Amino acid sequence: MADDQDQTYRDFAEAVNMSPAAIEAFLNTDDSKRVGWKGEDGKGSGESVGHASGKRIVEIKRTHKSDLSEDDYAHMRKVVGYVHRHLAQGGPAEDKEHSDWRYSLMNWGHDPLKK
Repeated sequence: MADDQDQTYRDFAEAVNMSPAAIEAFLNTDDSKRVGWKGEDGKGSGESVGHASGKRIVEIKRTHKSDLSEDDYAHMRKVVGYVHRHLAQGGPAEDKEHSDWRYSLMNWGHDPLKK
């Protein structure tokens, strides 16, 4: 189990390339709140899945590795999977900087334009 957790931790650290402060700042923007799947029909008025995930990512990143729970590791695996799937889509050909594709990834702690 420890080896699996170590790999998850490394994969998460690679997938989440934004600092907790940068994620929090982005989560407070209108773009962050606007994008993402909301509710059963995907058009609900509540918080998107990605926005809620961003808050959880901030908590995980601020938690010492030895204090992470199995639920934390499960969420970390979910984040890694989402980031990899979304990156594989490649985003729009034009204006990636201001795209919903990028904003969605940033809700999940990954800025695809960050070097």
